Amino acid sequence: MKVHTLQLGPLRANCHIAETAPNQCVAVDIGGDSRLFLEFITMKKLKLSKILLTHGHFDHIGGVEEVRKATGAQVYIHGEDAPMLSSEGKSLHSTMSFMPFSPVTEYITVSDNSVIHDGDCDFTVIHTPAHTPGSVCYMCDDVLFTGDTLFCCSVGRTDFPGSDPSLLLPSLRKLCSIEHDLKVLTGHNEFTTLDYEKKNNPFMQRCMM
Repeated sequence: MKVHTLQLGPLRANCHIAETAPNQCVAVDIGGDSRLFLEFITMKKLKLSKILLTHGHFDHIGGVEEVRKATGAQVYIHGEDAPMLSSEGKSLHSTMSFMPFSPVTEYITVSDNSVIHDGDCDFTVIHTPAHTPGSVCYMCDDVLFTGDTLFCCSVGRTDFPGSDPSLLLPSLRKLCSIEHDLKVLTGHNEFTTLDYEKKNNPFMQRCMM
């Protein structure tokens, strides 16, 4: 599976564009800069079929509605985070963003172990609450899209409204239980691998004790 990554929106969140079939793709999080996103997939001659959201914070959903309207792509989000799609407060937009808020008006909710089929690919949903109630990772082939659940040698913040630090270790244990190595494509900053995080990330190491 070929994956392209753009840094979009006010916080430059990673938007991953996964080619799932010839001239077809899925996007994981679109934090803003919808025109740039649309120009990119047009240049690559890709048709966007689905938008998979790792969680509902503004810096991961800011460009979703405009792209959804332009492409007709289906939007997927965990049910616990669905209210963030229409709320400036719950998405943290009202306190952390200066950009206009564009509520997402159509979406499909997923839950733990849901499987989203697209082209030749299956994306398995792993519910990993802590950063937000409905944070998820998506696993497909040898790739794990972790959003703000897991970063290189770190994890997402758990001090935001709606965060729950008590859920962090149980969520990370789900990732620790994956026996094979995976490429970890994060929501911010550099990418990593699951084996590297098990060996070097202090939060993951606590899960393995």
